[in-house]
Amino acid sequence: MAAAGVGQQWVLVEMVQAFYEAPAYHLILEGILILWIIRLLFSKTYKLQERSDLTLKEKEELIEEWQPEPLVPPVPKDHPALNYNIVSGPPTHIITVNGKKCINFASFNFLGLLNNENVKNAAQASLKKYGVGTCGPRGFYGTFDVHLELEERLAKFMRTEEAIIYSYGFATIASAIPAYSKRGDIVFVDEAACFAIQKGLQASRSNIKLFKHNDMADLERLLKEQETEDQKNPRKARVTRRFIVVEGLYMNTGDICPLPELIDDIDLISANMENSLASIGGFCCGRSFIIDHQRLSGQGYCFSASLPPLLAAAAIEALNIMEDNPDIFQTLRAKCERIHKALQGISGLKVVGESFSPALHLQLEESCGSRENDVKLLKRVVDYCMNSGIALTQARYLEKEEKCLPPPSIRVVVTVEQTEQELDKAASLLKEAAQSVLN
Repeated sequence: MAAAGVGQQWVLVEMVQAFYEAPAYHLILEGILILWIIRLLFSKTYKLQERSDLTLKEKEELIEEWQPEPLVPPVPKDHPALNYNIVSGPPTHIITVNGKKCINFASFNFLGLLNNENVKNAAQASLKKYGVGTCGPRGFYGTFDVHLELEERLAKFMRTEEAIIYSYGFATIASAIPAYSKRGDIVFVDEAACFAIQKGLQASRSNIKLFKHNDMADLERLLKEQETEDQKNPRKARVTRRFIVVEGLYMNTGDICPLPELIDDIDLISANMENSLASIGGFCCGRSFIIDHQRLSGQGYCFSASLPPLLAAAAIEALNIMEDNPDIFQTLRAKCERIHKALQGISGLKVVGESFSPALHLQLEESCGSRENDVKLLKRVVDYCMNSGIALTQARYLEKEEKCLPPPSIRVVVTVEQTEQELDKAASLLKEAAQSVLN
């Protein structure tokens, strides 16, 4: 017992000695913590509010006075989104807009396959065999033999090992990016990337680094800066993945990516089937182990109903036509170059886009002072052309969502169905409209 008492005394002495030897900041911190614990133990966590019973009349008056906040901001009745053009019939070479027949320079039907008889017959035969839709994702009885055939054909056409198809074009790249790039990874992306890419980047929660549009020198600058950062923290650099994301044909500018200057080896190619293939949906292609990862991680693939078989059959037939008639691409290119040249020198407007791009933009040479006024002015040019039988459209954007909002523009889409006379007519009419509206 005596030995135990002596031991306790020594412990107490050691505690006192430690107290005196402890740094001042350590003692202050412990004192604050002790005071905070005492306060929590003896103070109330909340104060009871005095109850005030209102009369029935007072309640009714308060209800009368209350004005709920709107769920969305007010939108003017003349907003373009609320005043759209109505198309009757297929948006083919000749399109009927608001009851008026026009030559179509607005739809992305580049190869003119939207109304092709072989494509329609293939879709009708598939409709009779499979029905309309699938009512299930690919992993839940939504995989049909026609899906597998289309994936095989796309992989062969693109000269890759494997392909995967999605039922919605926008969701294709928006699902593919976050399937690979995660939080902490770094993505170098062109500032003119389309909205679908932007949504994919946002979903990935990666570190995004924008480089100037088609500026390989600026991209090289960012890569060198990243290399310097990696040298400061080699351990982090070893576990950080890096990606470069670009578009082949930039929807927002009509420019072509200088791919040979950018990279030799491409891991993943993504495209939609809603333009040249005259169908719906999109696809990704590349090496098998890369594509297979999307079958487990691509949200648009895993959770959306699969592509309707009739649209898959239409896409297969469109591929048949492209393979049997390779000259169709040269025909399209020649027409693109023809109208690009014809649109040069329009007073007040400038042509944006490569000469061989099938989607060009016409922008104002000088702004009117505000984006709203610029949009209204270009709409008058579009309406002028529409009244004369040429259907054009303005490029649309979610202005508050775009990372780098492009200037307002008129989009001119070229297809193989347009004749040389129609191309010249469209260019001549645009010059006439610019002269009338802008001057």
